[in-house]
Amino acid sequence: MNTFLHRAAVPALGAAILFGASTPLAKQIMGDGAVSPFVLAGLLYLGSGLGLSLLRLVRDRGWKPAGLPRAEWPWMAGAIGFGGVLGPLLLMLGLAHTTAASASLLLNFEAVLTALLAWWVFRENADRRIVLGMLLIVAGGAVLAWSDRSAAVLGWGPLALLGACLAWAIDNNLTRKVSASDAVWVAACKGLVAGVVNTGLGWALGAAWPSGAVVASALGIGFVGYGLSLVLFVLALRGLGAARTGAYFSVAPFVGAAIAVLVFGEPTTGAFWAAAALMAAGVWLHLTEHHAHAHTHGPLAHAHRHRHDAHHQHAHDFAWDGVEPHTHPHPHAPLQHSHAHFPDIHHRHGHAGAGGAVDI
Repeated sequence: MNTFLHRAAVPALGAAILFGASTPLAKQIMGDGAVSPFVLAGLLYLGSGLGLSLLRLVRDRGWKPAGLPRAEWPWMAGAIGFGGVLGPLLLMLGLAHTTAASASLLLNFEAVLTALLAWWVFRENADRRIVLGMLLIVAGGAVLAWSDRSAAVLGWGPLALLGACLAWAIDNNLTRKVSASDAVWVAACKGLVAGVVNTGLGWALGAAWPSGAVVASALGIGFVGYGLSLVLFVLALRGLGAARTGAYFSVAPFVGAAIAVLVFGEPTTGAFWAAAALMAAGVWLHLTEHHAHAHTHGPLAHAHRHRHDAHHQHAHDFAWDGVEPHTHPHPHAPLQHSHAHFPDIHHRHGHAGAGGAVDI
């Protein structure tokens, strides 16, 4: 089969690497439970929100309005609630009762749940190759979960991690709805709100404030592993859609597991490596997908950062200096053609079995 690595796969893989590295690092900060999961989740997201807000101020040379359409604010609010508040809280609770390596692999279920919601609720198309890859990831998770009956694998820890995966899966599909907006603003807004809420919950429950070194480490990890990672993830959603971005993001748990084992010396078992092999095979299927068929673009008007490629052949009603990429409201005329593509913001069309696609 011919392979087609979409250019949006680059930010998707970058997001996966940054977030994957943050899981074992957060586990190290948590230590033996001395740091409250609420406070740690809040600090991680505060690092994301504060860092990205400063980055945006420097980039734009001052504060600029978000420009988010009114109809998209409910999607944004839902994404913040599920992905910025509930998801990290459940992750911290799960890490407190699960080894970092096992937790990293269990987080592969975020991609599976993201895809299921994208297919069944938000009606993205699903190629057979993506479906088979998801089944392999599920099989790997099952091997990991049932091979070891210890408290490190079974119990409330893994359940909390699966809950985090579901919260982030909902978040991913909701964020897809606002992915044409400024990715830095989307990620900064989520980080600030989530950070304040989670830190406030920790204080309300009487959690002790950690040391300055822990605070600094958490803020730094949050900026890189949550903030920059989320910016790249939003850019990938714009180009790949939720299901496939989640599929590429499946690389993240392997990064986390590798760091936990190679850097922090966590022990492994034969079942751990068998699960890793199954999940790696599933990710490989995702990375080598090729989706192409004749399709029709209906009329569309929106605003996002773009170049004048095959999908952006429009005139300007303002003086343009010729610099690309640039951002402005622009229309799309009806267009019919055939090329390799993913369900990005310009290819959210139905399928009737063409090109090996399956409507689910």
